[in-house]
Amino acid sequence: MTRVIILCLSALSCPVFGQIDSLTHYLVTAGKNHPAVRSAFYAYEAALQRVPQMGALDDPQLELGFFLQPMSLVDGRQMADFRLMQMFPWFGVRKAARTEAEHMAKMAFEQFRETRDNLYLEIYTRWYALYRLQRQLFFSRNSREWLRQMETLALQRYIAPPSFKTAEERPARTAENRNNTADGTTGMAGMNMGGMSVNGASASPSGNDGAMSAMNMGSSTSDMAEVLSLQLEAEELDNSIESLEAELSAEKVRFNLLLNRSAESRIVIPDTLEQTVFADDMDGWIQAVMQQNPMLKMVEEEKLSYEAKTEMARKMGYPMFGIGLEYMLIGKTREQTGGMNTMNNMNGKDMVMPMVSIGIPVYRNKYRAAQREGLLLQQEAEAKYTDISNLLQSELYRYKRQTDDAARKIALYRKQVSLTRTTCELLVRAFASGKATLADIIRTQRRLLDYRLKETEAVAAYNTAAANIRKLTSNQYHFENNE
Repeated sequence: MTRVIILCLSALSCPVFGQIDSLTHYLVTAGKNHPAVRSAFYAYEAALQRVPQMGALDDPQLELGFFLQPMSLVDGRQMADFRLMQMFPWFGVRKAARTEAEHMAKMAFEQFRETRDNLYLEIYTRWYALYRLQRQLFFSRNSREWLRQMETLALQRYIAPPSFKTAEERPARTAENRNNTADGTTGMAGMNMGGMSVNGASASPSGNDGAMSAMNMGSSTSDMAEVLSLQLEAEELDNSIESLEAELSAEKVRFNLLLNRSAESRIVIPDTLEQTVFADDMDGWIQAVMQQNPMLKMVEEEKLSYEAKTEMARKMGYPMFGIGLEYMLIGKTREQTGGMNTMNNMNGKDMVMPMVSIGIPVYRNKYRAAQREGLLLQQEAEAKYTDISNLLQSELYRYKRQTDDAARKIALYRKQVSLTRTTCELLVRAFASGKATLADIIRTQRRLLDYRLKETEAVAAYNTAAANIRKLTSNQYHFENNE
């Protein structure tokens, strides 16, 4: 029954019980299957079994004695002797021993809670790491797809004829043709007719034609450089994607092993994960730590067990009492009086004798030393309690600072993502019209990817710090989550 209660407590610690392939489901599975949690629970069950042992009396002592030759007595012959003795400690010793065992069992239970909470915290941490890697992989793949599209556009610009590359060049050339027509020349007048012009002048290549050829060559070189720049960026991004995929696979194996199941088991990770919502109440958190944290509760129970141990050592210095019974088996004998056998009324009658014994604690040093040991252990527990309390409060403030810092970063990165996305869209439009370079777009797109990755890391860091606060306050699943 105790085992069922503890397992239910472990399972129902979560907000929504029984969801398949959700974080709640994974927490319940880990609480039931993880070997460390099961080991801690079995240790608690074993500690419970020590309570009735410590409160029990010592076993009674039975002594049996038989005479190989019956011993002659006045009124018979003694055949055997039976003695039964039960010892009782001083009043309150058994209760103190039982109290000590009870507090030790409660210590084992708090150790079970600490082990379970550490496991839940590890699952939360690994879950947020999985989400972070998955989102970073998603953004990186989207950026890689965008690079493919931009590479296709750059190749089209490189292959396309120079006169049709940009929209600005076509109106410029049309105006130039109109100027030539206005000067009274025709399209045929400017053509090379066997080295002679219509006006009788030789038609040699003009300076403008050479400049145009050089410009076209420079434009083609620039376009090809843009294509190569995109390919270099894509290679770097492909390498980053492969690294993220390998890291994600390793994290999935670690997560499955936390659940004590096959490393290849399927894990469902949400596409989006919002910040954990919880009340910012430092005073309330500190109070919850002092009242509910299993580490502090463990030290409290340890101190109470030492108090009971000291009380038991004090009372063990008092006498012990024993109550017993002796039974003598007497056989009959014949008496000779005047040549005739006569029988006495006591002849052959068995004897019963009640007995009382007292154990006198003469050697007092060991009892006084046991009491001093108990008092010193209590002082040690008090010092340990203060140290752990200060450490937990320090950790609480540290995680509070981490949540505040992560919240500021999340707000900053989301704003930067929005502004950078708008800037990138404007640059793409400007690039299509020839007013922006591809290098500007690549730089902006890289900045956009970086902000998205940092935002994902900030959300994971925020929720991880919040999970640590929940663990410290033993109020782990009373916060609102969107998992």
